[in-house]
Amino acid sequence: MPDREKDIATRAREMPPFIVMDILEKAKEMEARGENIIHLEIGEPDFDTPEPIKEAARRALRDGDTHYTHSLGKPELREEIARYYQRKYGVSISPDQVVVTSGTSPAMLLTFSVLLKQGDEVILPDPYYACYPNFIRYAGGQPVFIPVQEEDGFKYRLPPVQASIGPRTKAILINSPANPTGTVFTADELAALAGLGPYIIADEIYHGLVYEGREHTILEFTDRAFVINGFSKLYAMTGWRLGYVIAPPEFVRPLQKLQQNLFICAGSFVQAAGIAALRECDEHVAHMVATYDERRRYLLSRLKAMGLATRVEPTGAFYALANVKKYTDASYSFAFEILEKARVAVTPGIDFGRNCEGYIRISYANSLENIKEGLDRLERFLAGKKA
Repeated sequence: MPDREKDIATRAREMPPFIVMDILEKAKEMEARGENIIHLEIGEPDFDTPEPIKEAARRALRDGDTHYTHSLGKPELREEIARYYQRKYGVSISPDQVVVTSGTSPAMLLTFSVLLKQGDEVILPDPYYACYPNFIRYAGGQPVFIPVQEEDGFKYRLPPVQASIGPRTKAILINSPANPTGTVFTADELAALAGLGPYIIADEIYHGLVYEGREHTILEFTDRAFVINGFSKLYAMTGWRLGYVIAPPEFVRPLQKLQQNLFICAGSFVQAAGIAALRECDEHVAHMVATYDERRRYLLSRLKAMGLATRVEPTGAFYALANVKKYTDASYSFAFEILEKARVAVTPGIDFGRNCEGYIRISYANSLENIKEGLDRLERFLAGKKA
């Protein structure tokens, strides 16, 4: 190691990259050379932010709403979030349990930091959202991976989870609807996990993006839970950076102190925009959800015809895994080969854990026209590969 590199902190030096960003950045380089790339890799809505949200931000800026807010977030926004959970799920939470953050990534950092002591364990599924283990380790914890299987729709089976609970187990992580699998847990499945004893950390950022049945918040089944949610996915607000944690009351003051020291508060006029999202954008959301579902159905039909569909169809978020095990056991290099030869950007499964090797993640947060073209290119590429 060069002398200068030895001064880099171990936690920074050893943190793995977010591979989907490597794919995206390579794709952008190719586009800069004039090549046409179909983007099916990134988990970002292709819709513009709804107009009522933008107008609320403009109004806040005109009114000089550009100063620090309460470190927990604007009272009006926290009250609106509490009303939203009451209206949508029938659960009663106090606005005082809500900590507004600059996106869900700070919400995760705060949650893991306030909950985990050095060496505490968090159970999570494999496949998982790529950043979870990095947040856990950064906060001093240890991830405990439970392989989940395609035939189960990539959901936990209860016995392996029970068997993994030990004296250092602090929490079980649930992501429903899930990235990268599109899995949605049922009420019975969530209730069973909530009954196991450890805290539940529920990442609910894809709530609202459900196309069959309905989603449930973990707060319907336990109050020993931290809910992480935000505005990026459902309201097409990725660049606005607005999220929140709903926490047990005894954790709010510790979360607040961390927020004050690390972030101070979320953006003031962005919080005004969040209030408008919750109050005024149901019709915009319904349109986006219907459009995503049309794309999902098309994508799944094409994957099935190509022999790449998983055994259980995804019903939430805006992702599907494609099983490419008959073509490769090295999804990282395979994804770059697809990018270079087919001009289609997809995410390699290995980004989401060892148990996701042999899959690629395809995002349908793109136009139906682009999805069709991307799948046509992928099909031609695979036709030249030996299965």
